[in-house]
Amino acid sequence: MRNQAQGRWGEDLAARQLESEGWKIVGRNVRPFFFDRRCEIDLIARQADGIAFVEVKTRRTRTAWSPALLGVDRRKKKVLLKACGAWLRKAKWDGNFRFDIVEITGEKGLPTPPVIEHYENVPLFPYRFRFR
Repeated sequence: MRNQAQGRWGEDLAARQLESEGWKIVGRNVRPFFFDRRCEIDLIARQADGIAFVEVKTRRTRTAWSPALLGVDRRKKKVLLKACGAWLRKAKWDGNFRFDIVEITGEKGLPTPPVIEHYENVPLFPYRFRFR
C-alpha cells in the first residue's frame, strides 16, 4: 500500500504542476479497457495545441542508474500505445497528441521539496502513426 500511496502523491504533484503550466487535466488513471487493468494512462492533459498522455514515475531517490526514461520499458510502451490508441478512438480525437513523462523524486512528508522533471514529446508513437 505504501507504493500506491507514493504513486498517488506523485500523480497529484504532476497534475498540479501541469495545471500551473496552463494544462487542463481531462483524465486521471484512465483505463480504456475494463478487462485489462494494465492498460492505464496516468494523466491525460489538454492544451490549446493538443493533448498529452502523461506517464508519472515517482521515486524516493534518484541515481544515475534510474532515470525516468528507463522506467518506461518496451513492455510498458506497448501497453501505453494500446491504451492511448483506444482512448483516441473512443474520444474520436482528431487533433494533435503526444506522450510525456513526469518524474517526481522525493517522498511525502520530507522537509525537502520534491524534484519535478517534465520530459515532453517522448517517442512512444511510431513515425507517421495514425489511429484510424
